[in-house]
Amino acid sequence: MPTYEYIREDGTRFEVIQKFSDAPLTTCPETGQSTRRVISGGSGVIYKGSGWYITDYKNGTSNGSKPTTENKDKTEPKQETKPSENTNTTKAEAI
Repeated sequence: MPTYEYIREDGTRFEVIQKFSDAPLTTCPETGQSTRRVISGGSGVIYKGSGWYITDYKNGTSNGSKPTTENKDKTEPKQETKPSENTNTTKAEAI
């Protein structure tokens, strides 16, 4: 449930946890003063833990980009092998 920020008539602010479907408060539950809901920045995302690792990503990079082509250039290209021309000969014919 989201936390909404309200401001009282006297200018003090307070927060209330409400459902999305709840109507905005018109009076403060503590003091009875009239209130209005204030648009706030919210808390955003809170990251907890020791950090992020390169293995946390699907493609193996930490910045979301594709892997560099440096490793591809270092590998040797595969050579195509052609079948020998005398594939139907037997040992007896070769001797």
